Amino acid sequence: MNPLVYLKRVLIAIPTLLGVGVVVFVLMRVVPGDPIAMMIAPGATSEDIQNLRSMYGLDKSIAQQFAIWLGEVLQGRFGTSITFRQDVLSLIGERLPATLELGGVAMLLAVLLGGAAGLWSAARDGGWVSHLIDALVAVIQSIPDFLWGLMLILLFGVLLPWLPISGRLDPGLSQQAGSGFLLIDSLLHGHRVLVQSLLLYMLAPALSLALPVAAMLARVLKASMQEAMSSDYVMLARLKGMSPMHVLLVEALPNAITPTLSLSAVQFAFILGGTVLIERLFSYPGIGSLAIDAVIGRDLPLIQAIVLTFALLFIGINIAVDVLVVFLNPRLRDAHNA
Repeated sequence: MNPLVYLKRVLIAIPTLLGVGVVVFVLMRVVPGDPIAMMIAPGATSEDIQNLRSMYGLDKSIAQQFAIWLGEVLQGRFGTSITFRQDVLSLIGERLPATLELGGVAMLLAVLLGGAAGLWSAARDGGWVSHLIDALVAVIQSIPDFLWGLMLILLFGVLLPWLPISGRLDPGLSQQAGSGFLLIDSLLHGHRVLVQSLLLYMLAPALSLALPVAAMLARVLKASMQEAMSSDYVMLARLKGMSPMHVLLVEALPNAITPTLSLSAVQFAFILGGTVLIERLFSYPGIGSLAIDAVIGRDLPLIQAIVLTFALLFIGINIAVDVLVVFLNPRLRDAHNA
């Protein structure tokens, strides 16, 4: 694969990030509300308020504020959170691993559930099982992730209290110092109790994010399988007397899976976006929950950094999808090498 193609995509991402930065910067300064009002103590004087405005650069024009902010960002400094009084990058660094692990588990569940449903429906195409799966998939896809979250909280938190519905880890367990990726660190160090607790606390929010995506993947995989099953090479395999399972999994699936994998990678970006509401519902300490705290507190430096973080993740995922599609499709790979 020609690396210049992907270098071009990376270079295009720079003005995209700049545009995102401009939009969020301007919007956060024209919407009603005063972030300084959230900070001042009762009885604060006008001089105290003015000092706070000067400290955060809010006494300057929007153009001057943006120029100062952009210069700081280019040096890797995103400022201090108005709400938490901590360095913005350190706050994001603490919360982002939790969100990425939640998104990864949700994506894994979506691929497993959607793949199983799509294959089963394709294998029973035309029968009542296929129609039943199609109906269930349509219903599941029509319900948004936050509504799934509310239903799972009601089901497993109230009616059948089988799963924890708040937090990331059992409070009785101590978190091991590491990279912030608690699940990955626990797996690498063989801490089975921590792994079980993390997965148990992650199951309900991850399932809320996974179900709508799983339904979409099931529909795409079934359509691709139907197309593959009517192809000449599958017909030839049937004429050779190969078993239906061999035809389905060995002959048809490898040729039908590329669109599903491409969609899975794209949907991972939407799963990360969905964590904003889901983390709030389940009191999950990720960057999505942090984003809501930042908006409520009108925390301008933190909001700007979180939006840029999500934009960077989406751009990175899209580039990774392009690489994956080219890798899986020989014709595109030959065209890129040409």
